[in-house]
Amino acid sequence: MSGEDRFLQERQRMVDLQIAARGVKDSRVLAAMRSIPRHLFVPISFRDAAYNDCPLPIGSGQTISQPYIVAVMTELLQLQPGDRVLEIGCGSGYQAAILGTLAREVISIERLPEVAGMARENLASTGIRNVTVVVADGTLGYPGGAPYDAVIVTAAAPRVPQPLLDQLAEGGRLVAPVGSRDLQELVRCTKREVGISREYFGGVVFVPLLGKEGWPE
Repeated sequence: MSGEDRFLQERQRMVDLQIAARGVKDSRVLAAMRSIPRHLFVPISFRDAAYNDCPLPIGSGQTISQPYIVAVMTELLQLQPGDRVLEIGCGSGYQAAILGTLAREVISIERLPEVAGMARENLASTGIRNVTVVVADGTLGYPGGAPYDAVIVTAAAPRVPQPLLDQLAEGGRLVAPVGSRDLQELVRCTKREVGISREYFGGVVFVPLLGKEGWPE
């Protein structure tokens, strides 16, 4: 069996056993998770573990999230094909690639230039053309592209940054891990005419969201 065939089989098992079996039902999300080669978004030294049920280091103190968490957060966004999405924390680009298969346009903000460069290379190598990676303070969002139908934050915030809520379109959804540096709860905020509604989806652990509206460095 070739390496690519092995990775394909491992990816199918990942979706079946780690994601669908644990309650993720959105068929478009499951199809996206089946289609994107996660092993191309991790360092070569970790490729044999690319489809394991865990986060992995990608360098510069950053990680690629556990596949199940990627799927859960994506499902909570309730994406439609015409949506415009803002991602805070690009990392190696894997989550952005999943978003890019489900939405019209993705702007992904990354704080670290070297990580942003890696993400651009990874996205290009997998043929994802509708994701723009920007180096900036993600806690401030990206006002030039607002409003967004969906915002996803892939690092732990002490609170939902107000600039991100301000940049949501009416009816837009924001999903973020919010809490302490050590433990957070997954929150979905929906922007309605009368204000912001919040729903909670259990405990998670992410690296800290650093920036003006996040944790201090």
